[in-house]
Amino acid sequence: MNKKLLLSLQAKHNKRLEELRSKVTGGELRSEELANVETEIESINTELQEVANELAEIDAAEERADKTDETKDEEKEKNDDKEEEKKEEISEEKRSAVLAAISSGLSTKGHSSTVKKEVEVRSAFANYVVGKITEVEARSLGIEAGNGSVTVPEVIASEIITYAQEENLLRKYGSVHKTKGDVKYPVLVKKAEANVRKNERGKNDEIPETGIQFDEILLSPAEFDALATVTKKLLKMTGAPIEQIVIEELKKAYVRKETDYMFNGDDTGNENPGSLSKKAVKYYESEKVDIMKADFSQKLYQQLVKMKGQVVTEVLKKSMWIVNRAALTLLEGMTDTTGRPLLHVDATDGVTYKLLGHKLDFTDAASGDNPAVPVFYFGDFKAFHIQDVVGAMEIQKLIEKFASVNMTGFQIYNLLDGQLIYSPFEPAVYKYEVGIAKPTTP
Repeated sequence: MNKKLLLSLQAKHNKRLEELRSKVTGGELRSEELANVETEIESINTELQEVANELAEIDAAEERADKTDETKDEEKEKNDDKEEEKKEEISEEKRSAVLAAISSGLSTKGHSSTVKKEVEVRSAFANYVVGKITEVEARSLGIEAGNGSVTVPEVIASEIITYAQEENLLRKYGSVHKTKGDVKYPVLVKKAEANVRKNERGKNDEIPETGIQFDEILLSPAEFDALATVTKKLLKMTGAPIEQIVIEELKKAYVRKETDYMFNGDDTGNENPGSLSKKAVKYYESEKVDIMKADFSQKLYQQLVKMKGQVVTEVLKKSMWIVNRAALTLLEGMTDTTGRPLLHVDATDGVTYKLLGHKLDFTDAASGDNPAVPVFYFGDFKAFHIQDVVGAMEIQKLIEKFASVNMTGFQIYNLLDGQLIYSPFEPAVYKYEVGIAKPTTP
C-alpha cells in the first residue's frame, strides 16, 4: 500500500476515534454500548499500529534516498498536545479507560514502529540506570523500577542472552527453556527385561513382572549475579553513548559468569553438579599420548577414533565436538594415516571445521583450570538443558561502594540453571583430557 493510501486510512481511523471521544465526553455513551465501543477501539488501534509500522518503513526508505523529511517534530508536538487533552479529560474509571484507548489510537507516538520503540526503551533504561531520569519518569516510559533495582527490559535482556549464545557454546548448541516454574526430566535408570518362549504359556505360567525405574532430574534455577563497573568520567561525558557503555559492560560481566557456571561450576558453596565438566563421562587413554614427542599425532588420532566409538548409535547421529584452544592448535597441525589434514574445512551451520565426520567448535571455556591441556568433548549437546526464568533479569546501581575509586557499579541479577542430563544407559557427552591418567582406586 502506498503512502497516500496509508495516510488516508490513518485519517479515517482518527476521525472515527474523534467521534467516539466526543460521544464519551458528551455523556452519550450508554453502559450497554460500552463493550462494543471498546472492541471497536481495540480494532482501530490495531490497524493504526500496522499503518504506523508501514509508514515508518516508507519514511526510512525516503530518508535514505533523499534527506528532506522534516515533519517528525511537528507530529511529536501534536501528539504531546493530544496526550495533554487525554490527561485533562480523565474522569470516572470506565470512561477513563475508554478515553485512554482512544487517545492512544490518535497518538502517532502510541503507534511507533517496533524499531523506534526499542530505541526509546533502551534510552530510558540507560538514562534511569545512570541517574539521568527519575523512577517516576522511567515508569512512564515502560521501565519497571522500584526499591533501588530495575528489571532489564526484554529488548535488552534478549540482546544480552543473544550475546551469551555467541560466547557460550552451551547456549548455542544446548536446549534452552524459558519458563517461570521448575523443569523436571525423567531419566531411565533401570530397563525393562523382555522374555522369549518357544512353547505356549499355561494357566500357571504367567509372564514375570519386570520393573522400569526412573530418576527425576530437577532444573531448579539459582540466584545468579555478576558485577560490572563504569567510570564516573564516562557516565558524565555527554557525548558518550551511555546506553552502549552500560549494555556492553552488562554483557561481559554476565556472560563470563554464566559460561563458567555451565562449563565448570566450581564456585565454592555454589557448585554445579550438572556442569559439562563434571557430568560428561570421562574417557581415558588406552595408550599414553605425550604431545611433546614427535610421534604424538597418530597416537592422538587413534584415541579420538576410540573416543568417538564410545558413544551409542542413537547419540552418535546427533553428536559434535567442542574443544579448547589447545586442542584446536594440535588438530590444525595433524594429519590422518593418509597424510590429509585431520580437520576438514566446512562452513555448514556457521562452523568452520569437521573432525572425523562431525562438526567441531571451540571455546576457551572448555579449558578448565589448565588451558595448556588439550580438552575434547564429544556428544549430543542438546542434552545440556538451560532454564531461563522469564522476566528475572534485573540490575541494581551501586554508588557508595565504588565512590572512592570514582566508579559506579552495576550488579546484574538473574535466575537460571544449566545441567547436562542423560540416562546412564545412553551417556550424552564424553570428555577427554590429553595426558590425564585414570585415577587409581585405593
